[in-house]
Amino acid sequence: MLRAWQQSVKDMPVMSGLRKQPHLKRPLWIIILVTFVIIFLITAYVFPLSSSTACYIFSSGDCSLYHQPSFRSRELTDEETVSHVVIREILNAPPIQSKNSKIAFLYLTPGTLPFEPLWDMFFRGHDGRFSVYVHASREKPVHSSDYFIGRDIRSESVAWGKISMVDAERRLLAHALLDPDNQQFVLLSDSCVPLHNFDYVYNYLIHTNVSFLDCFVDLGPHGTGRYSERMMPEIERAAFKKGSQWFSMKRQHAIIVTADSLYYTKFRLYCKPNFEGRNCYADEHYLPTFLNMIDPGGIANRSVTYVDWSEGKWHPRSFRAQDITFEFLKNLASIDDSIHFTSDPKRRVVIGPCLWNNVKRPCYLFARKFYPETLNRMLINFSNYTAL
Repeated sequence: MLRAWQQSVKDMPVMSGLRKQPHLKRPLWIIILVTFVIIFLITAYVFPLSSSTACYIFSSGDCSLYHQPSFRSRELTDEETVSHVVIREILNAPPIQSKNSKIAFLYLTPGTLPFEPLWDMFFRGHDGRFSVYVHASREKPVHSSDYFIGRDIRSESVAWGKISMVDAERRLLAHALLDPDNQQFVLLSDSCVPLHNFDYVYNYLIHTNVSFLDCFVDLGPHGTGRYSERMMPEIERAAFKKGSQWFSMKRQHAIIVTADSLYYTKFRLYCKPNFEGRNCYADEHYLPTFLNMIDPGGIANRSVTYVDWSEGKWHPRSFRAQDITFEFLKNLASIDDSIHFTSDPKRRVVIGPCLWNNVKRPCYLFARKFYPETLNRMLINFSNYTAL
């Protein structure tokens, strides 16, 4: 009996080892791992990320749009220290609370606005939710809409490609900032038209906390090739960006832009036509470079104003009356990927998704350049295609 008991004890470890069945664990871990991967991919598809990592994982396009420069560690100048302190305090300060948040529409125009009747239709019935400011650089405009009468600000002459364009933008922002209810600031030209109704535009801009500012890397002669080493040490070559001047800017950024002296001076002195054999245009580089340096996470790296640069000319495509159809306008209002054309030898086309609060949405609220002859067709079609 004792001998039988000893033999059974001796055999117990072998029996226990058989019950563990380690080969059954591996399929369980594989199932768990595959499940997590599937959940991750589905989440990334439904809620796409705007980071460079997400771009490289999920996009087949050129992800250099999201590249952020790495700056050398160095001691700041006195001017930089003061600037950084002011910028940090403004960005960290809680936004001004307004019971009546408004959008400031800033019109940069040489004179009379040909699409004023269309904008009148756009604004009608939404009093108290917007403000209008007109900077007329050549002649006093004649207004036909009550929304524009008395809304002209003190203006100066503006020359294409020169710092006076940036001066006009800052002048418009300063006047609009006098109204504490203005929370978003949209820069528009005399050739701009709305692509959606007012409610859509209002909700799109007021209910997000970013500035829709075009900003991308162009390593060609019309991008980084315009950079001057004289901008050092405050602005390094890797920080030099390009973008369309037509923006929608949140209040904190508008305050910072109007208060900036250090970086603005660098562009006023060293980014201008025929400087050091280059044609640098401050309105295409100052705001993208500056805001990307101080608050890269606070800008969307795209504009909400559609411009067609596909023809590869010095100026974007302009639209005539025969171009204006319901289908054409609806297609513009439905675009949900932004496109940037670079000037490097490879002539790259950089495509990125348009994200609104981390969800893919239509990119554009406005569009340009439209000839005045398109007004009647715009008035006929506006109430139809804007219902998206």
